[in-house]
Amino acid sequence: MTYRLNLHDIQGNVTRAYGRFSFPFARYFFFQIRDPAAGRAFVDAVRREVTTSARWPEEADKPDCTVNIAFTFMGLYWLEVPNRTLQGMPEVFASGMRARASMLGDRDPGKTEEDDPGWDRDWDPIWRGNRKPGLAGGKDVHILVTLNAQSDTGDADPRSPEFLARMKVPHPALETRTEWLRGLCNDGLVLIEENGRSGEAAFQDASAVFGEFGGLTLPTAREHFGFTDGIGDPVFRGQYPEASEKTAVIGRGKRMGKGWEPLEPGEFLFGHTGESQELPPTAMPPEFMQNGTFMAYRKLHENVGSFNAVLDEEAERFAAIMKVDLFEARETLMAKMCGRWSDGVPVAVIPDFDGWVAFGHAGGWLDETGRFLKEPVAWAKNIEYIRTPAASDFRYGDDMAGFKCPGGAHIRRVNTRDYLDPLNAFGVDPKTGVQPKNPKANHALNKRRRVLRRGLPYGPPDFEHRDDETEQGVIMMILGVDLFRQFEFVQQQWIQYGLDFHQGNNTCPMLGRHDRHRRHMIPSDPSSGKPPYMMTKLRTFVECRGGEYFFVPSMIALRMIAMGIVDPT
Repeated sequence: MTYRLNLHDIQGNVTRAYGRFSFPFARYFFFQIRDPAAGRAFVDAVRREVTTSARWPEEADKPDCTVNIAFTFMGLYWLEVPNRTLQGMPEVFASGMRARASMLGDRDPGKTEEDDPGWDRDWDPIWRGNRKPGLAGGKDVHILVTLNAQSDTGDADPRSPEFLARMKVPHPALETRTEWLRGLCNDGLVLIEENGRSGEAAFQDASAVFGEFGGLTLPTAREHFGFTDGIGDPVFRGQYPEASEKTAVIGRGKRMGKGWEPLEPGEFLFGHTGESQELPPTAMPPEFMQNGTFMAYRKLHENVGSFNAVLDEEAERFAAIMKVDLFEARETLMAKMCGRWSDGVPVAVIPDFDGWVAFGHAGGWLDETGRFLKEPVAWAKNIEYIRTPAASDFRYGDDMAGFKCPGGAHIRRVNTRDYLDPLNAFGVDPKTGVQPKNPKANHALNKRRRVLRRGLPYGPPDFEHRDDETEQGVIMMILGVDLFRQFEFVQQQWIQYGLDFHQGNNTCPMLGRHDRHRRHMIPSDPSSGKPPYMMTKLRTFVECRGGEYFFVPSMIALRMIAMGIVDPT
């Protein structure tokens, strides 16, 4: 029997990654409260339009533009949430992301803030001022409102060229909602218009990375480095209807003794049992946090110029050593850095270049050389594939040495799957030359580190020039009930460190800091006759441009906040 959640009480961006539901455009607005009564009036107006998790179309109509809202700790303070409730909030949330920058790898962990007072020089102005010591809260962010919009395809047949041609145009509801939010502002509630590197944008814009296919501009599932993204998001009980859950959970839930199972909802929603079989701790009253969660909002800038320069240099050396052409070398290095080929196919399933080309060619999105076919039908077939269980159904316990997927690869770090099972054997049997396997390996030591990933890329389409100075990257919104145990642990221990993966101090080849450690090891199966390869030229490809921790309340909690009746007794 499927676990039942009150989906009408849960905000829609908790259960849905809107990008997977045909919402390729987004705008993120940040507000500051200057008068508590005005702040509560704003919350009251917005909550009436908030998109819930009610299922489309069975329980609610699919909106043209979604609306969701979240609050920083200081935002709750300015809304006059009682002190006793605030004191029950986690210290990590109360401190805010800026205070955690050293631990998160957002500034040099070897220096204090006093030693390097300009460490945040590359942050956007809106985040440089947020929670900054000495400013007495004058530039703090209090409220985040997110809008996600569908394309303006009208009544066109989804199979028609007209429908595809209009996918690059956001629905007019996005602009209508934007003007509505502006109209709610006043002297007591202001929109902070300091977004972007210039600090002049009224909001943080975001959208899927668009590409050209047969003369049409279509939204892809890729980010600006060229990797297919957003595939393996966790599935938890009650998130999907029973019939859908059986398929969705494959590769995206937890692998236990009975096979793939959904994670417990208490990992992502307060008021529900988590994987520890306990309720996550909440502030008083419990109703205030019931069906809510925490969010880490991070703007991650991508240095596309540096990434391409490093890949080109490493590919030339790799090609010479492995005796392959430059295209194969580059695609292989990208795959071994990420853990997926550029089209989303897992390296753990298809570890070699020729096998990958054959698979994509048979699937209809690659030509016989491995180049992506620039036709709408190829685009559609690749999108269809990455939404199937085949793109997520794999494990690492049968590849402890990393011959297929290197131990330090990005997706292996952020979701370790069955790799950490203590009964797994590392290395190769010297007598047989085979890696020992543990068919009963499970996700027991991984399932409490899972996070929900939301957000979209920002920046130009993939057919425009991009370099390090171009404004491009990913708006990453990471959800879970315990920021420290879930997001911060993965960010510090698995992305910025490597011991759990036998990588020493080597950081994630894609998201890690590489000002000191610039290596990524790619092992080789001895039976292949080819040597291992060590990437040694890595640079810091992804840099944080700021962010903050937010609380995402339930619909009931939003009403409590708006009415000013949060009673901790």
